[in-house]
Amino acid sequence: MKQDYISLILSIERLHRRFLDVIKSELDRLGVEDINNVQTMILYNIGDGVVTVGELTNKGYYLGSNVSYNVKKLVETGFILQERSPHDKRSVKVKLSEKGLSLCEKIDNLYQRNVEDLESIGLSSDVLKETLGNMEKLEKYWAKLVNLSAF
Repeated sequence: MKQDYISLILSIERLHRRFLDVIKSELDRLGVEDINNVQTMILYNIGDGVVTVGELTNKGYYLGSNVSYNVKKLVETGFILQERSPHDKRSVKVKLSEKGLSLCEKIDNLYQRNVEDLESIGLSSDVLKETLGNMEKLEKYWAKLVNLSAF
């Protein structure tokens, strides 16, 4: 079981990197050159909401990336809009611009094409739900280990 555990950990990292390659490939296909794959994921996770940079950081979706730097770049390239919170001047809220919303729609179309193809390789909705459930259990287990080691 130990080797399976280690293989799973390495697979998670490879899957993440491979998925970023999928996003990069789609950006190339669309001719989008002013945003990278990690920044695209940040945009997609903001969606049509309004969030703080701290909330993005706390979600922890962006392995190996500097969220503040990426948000700055996304503002500079016009994908997101930012404003200081009227209640807490230290807090900056961000939301997608029309340019950001347009790209998210294109990425959503990619996801839809992916979903339509998954059945052909044996990944049904039920299989995905089971996999997700197992990954959530693993995440909770690791979170528990981190919390225990903090004391």
